[in-house]
Amino acid sequence: MTKIILIGFVIMNLVGLVIMKSDKTKAIKHQYRISEKTLWIVAILFGATGMTVGMRAFHHKTKHIQFKFGLPMLSLIEIGVLLYVIKFLS
Repeated sequence: MTKIILIGFVIMNLVGLVIMKSDKTKAIKHQYRISEKTLWIVAILFGATGMTVGMRAFHHKTKHIQFKFGLPMLSLIEIGVLLYVIKFLS
């Protein structure tokens, strides 16, 4: 069960990283963007760590206070929940 949870966490964070890269690419090309609502949904579904890494790596959404501070805070919370669940299941 622990492996499944870890795999899900990794997958969601890869999705978060890719979605930030995709939105940055679309912004550069002046194309239709991924909505902030969608970005937050992915973040809340345990993709915040990947999105935080993507935000820093691709310099995307770094001027938006809600992303600049919200994503790292949510990421810490999600990592805490993950560690708690893994410890609880062990």
